[in-house]
Amino acid sequence: MTQNWGMTIPFYDRSLAASRELMEELPSLGYTDLWSAEVNGIDGFTPLALAAQWAPGTRLGTAIVPVSTRGPGLLAMSAATLADLAPERFVLGIGSSSPAIVERWNAMEFTKPFARTRDTLRFLRKALAGEKVSETYETFTVKGFKLERAPKAAPKIVLAALRPRMLRLAAEEADGAITNWLSPADVRKVRAELGPDTELIARLFVCVSEDTEAVRERGRWMLASYLTVPAYAAFHDWLGRGEVLRPMHEAWAAGDRKAALRAIPDEVVDALIVHGDAATCRARIQEYVDNGLDTPVLAPLPGETPIDQAVRELAPKA
Repeated sequence: MTQNWGMTIPFYDRSLAASRELMEELPSLGYTDLWSAEVNGIDGFTPLALAAQWAPGTRLGTAIVPVSTRGPGLLAMSAATLADLAPERFVLGIGSSSPAIVERWNAMEFTKPFARTRDTLRFLRKALAGEKVSETYETFTVKGFKLERAPKAAPKIVLAALRPRMLRLAAEEADGAITNWLSPADVRKVRAELGPDTELIARLFVCVSEDTEAVRERGRWMLASYLTVPAYAAFHDWLGRGEVLRPMHEAWAAGDRKAALRAIPDEVVDALIVHGDAATCRARIQEYVDNGLDTPVLAPLPGETPIDQAVRELAPKA
């Protein structure tokens, strides 16, 4: 098994404030990594600030914070704060995000996502090293920014990457790549683009449940909400699912949500969501690792098994 075994925080069934007890237990269960997310719930940094105190010794990462919902300087300040709270244990995961999150929810511009991510990465390298940055990038200009207190050790930076161009950028200029919504077999294709020496991190949605139909019903809602986003649609075209997902996309574009859900085949849900009893789930996660995933980050979903129990049964020391 990989030496890294991650958990998504906070947990799906509770608030951040109610997550302390289970979060404190994670290191003793063998979890090495705690990764936050940022969509429309908890922000990406606050859970990690608490985890630095509640789960000392674990690696902490954002997976991911968007590069277009904060200014470059604010992003550097937030990263520097976490790097100070968890020296050499914080990993900054950044990505382009999506038009819905950037434009519709945050009233910012979603333009040139690849270039914006690249430019932000290059700015952050300098800023987090304590340099004064005055530079015109393709997508923004910074004049005279310097962190008041740069971290003693600059954090690693990893990129959300779904297709070859961003994967190559992650390999060439970042410290790793983050992906999600892929099958164990898909890992081989992603790894081939990334190369053998760059860390690959993936969030894996896991439901410890033997009620297959209930899992598939929930899974279809999740998949429809993600795979209709242009970046994920293109990702799965590249992975070879373009034709099998075409009926879903056509129904979704026509506004028929129910038909779109019905159009997602069982085999796609089963490929992209880990489910079954705990032993089956653990074996499936191991398939990802065997195919080249360095850091699985589990995201246990509510099911017939309570989240607390699932977290413990999925742990390396279970």
